[in-house]
Amino acid sequence: MEVAVFGTKSYDRQFLQSAAEGTDIQWNFIEPRLTETTAPLASPFEAICCFVNDEISSGVLKELANGNTKLIAMRCAGYNNIDLTKAQELGIKVARVPAYSPYAVAEHAVGLILTLNRKYHKAYNRVREGDFSLGGLLGFDLHGKTVGVIGTGKIGQIFARIMHGFGCKLLAYDVHESDDCLKLGVKYESLEEVLAQSDIISLHCPLLPATRHLIDEEAIGELKPGAMIINTSRGGLINTMAAINGLKTGQIGSLGIDVYEEEAELFFEDKSESVIQDDVFARLVTFPNVLVTGHQGFFTQNALEAIANVTVQNLKEFAASRDLTNEVKVT
Repeated sequence: MEVAVFGTKSYDRQFLQSAAEGTDIQWNFIEPRLTETTAPLASPFEAICCFVNDEISSGVLKELANGNTKLIAMRCAGYNNIDLTKAQELGIKVARVPAYSPYAVAEHAVGLILTLNRKYHKAYNRVREGDFSLGGLLGFDLHGKTVGVIGTGKIGQIFARIMHGFGCKLLAYDVHESDDCLKLGVKYESLEEVLAQSDIISLHCPLLPATRHLIDEEAIGELKPGAMIINTSRGGLINTMAAINGLKTGQIGSLGIDVYEEEAELFFEDKSESVIQDDVFARLVTFPNVLVTGHQGFFTQNALEAIANVTVQNLKEFAASRDLTNEVKVT
């Protein structure tokens, strides 16, 4: 079984090849991500493997259907970049990796909080230059602070557990309450109340029509002034221009993001020798109280092993004409 892997990086090759040992899967690694331009490369392959920043629009799906593609195996949990209705209409199945390492993402969110608060990144650079002064590095105790968790699925639950260990007061907003969170003493409130009461807001929800720009100008106006916002979920949860305005007024005290709503043209690539063409992103990273990481929250050995193993499982089920355990369907 030959599979085309789009947007391939060295770590993709390493973990996918290891997971497929002993199977009849043969990987065909393609460096560019999937777009309408690169979609013809998929033509010979019955199955392709994609990631969060691949473009799987109606136009791309039509091109895939013109070839031999019958399965899109996502090597990630998210699938908001896929036109699922069109895929189903064209008879192309979609499978994903629903859970790989929720600890990786939850721990990364906590790392962003600690770094923004205690300014480890600034201290590191200072000391390397022989500057041991402490001015400008003042933080606060996390103990006793109110943390709002928006989205209490597996990642949100683990994040809440970690922050509970710091001695934080925990509030949450979700359409479904988690028994694990309730046992921790998490108090579920309306979104407005979570925004108004929390010193730190952490987003752990999927990107859906109902959650797109969940943090917009109105939501930012409801924040406790000076609150910290963390996003390790999907970039589209935050209206970036509204966030920039909130940073300028001080309504947002600090912002830590591992995702960005227009990240497809930026993240996972080395742009160090290029001029960034995204003016909004360029403005965002000028703020001293903003910390951006390039979608690395998932990037642990444990997570990559799990992603590769489940991807191989999905492909084997498809090759055997079995029901796909992790199939994504239109609801």
